[in-house]
Amino acid sequence: MKRNLSIAGKISTLAGLGFFTSMPGTLGSGVAFALYLLWAVPWWGIIAVMLLGIWAADLYGKETCQKDPKEVVIDEVVGTWISMYGLPAGFWVPALFLFRIIDIIKPIPVSTVEKLPGGLGIVADDVVGGIMTNLLLWGIYWLYCGGGLQILLGR
Repeated sequence: MKRNLSIAGKISTLAGLGFFTSMPGTLGSGVAFALYLLWAVPWWGIIAVMLLGIWAADLYGKETCQKDPKEVVIDEVVGTWISMYGLPAGFWVPALFLFRIIDIIKPIPVSTVEKLPGGLGIVADDVVGGIMTNLLLWGIYWLYCGGGLQILLGR
């Protein structure tokens, strides 16, 4: 682990957590998931962490001269929380796994916003991935639990 992290480094790596594994994004998402189990983070909390994450990731990226440092995991926290937000608890585990798949594969538009400069690009791809995950799961919920399948089949 890197010693003497700046405050931006501590925030963006979750106090150095991003250094402890070869899969820091998965670890960051797992921690975010566990926190969400304890307290379903409200929308304003997600926005606050997102804005703090953009600032911290931007500054840490400049400090380390890296475009998207692997150890930065605050973006995975935000993306995981967005993917879970508002969904019934039974959809939280699928949200975690689907978000990780989207974050790793980076389909369009995730790969597009990742190219934004600095901390905005570091965090934006996970925000978009979280939104995609959330919308996909709400669509599945509507199909199977909200009568959507019957509507589509004309029953």
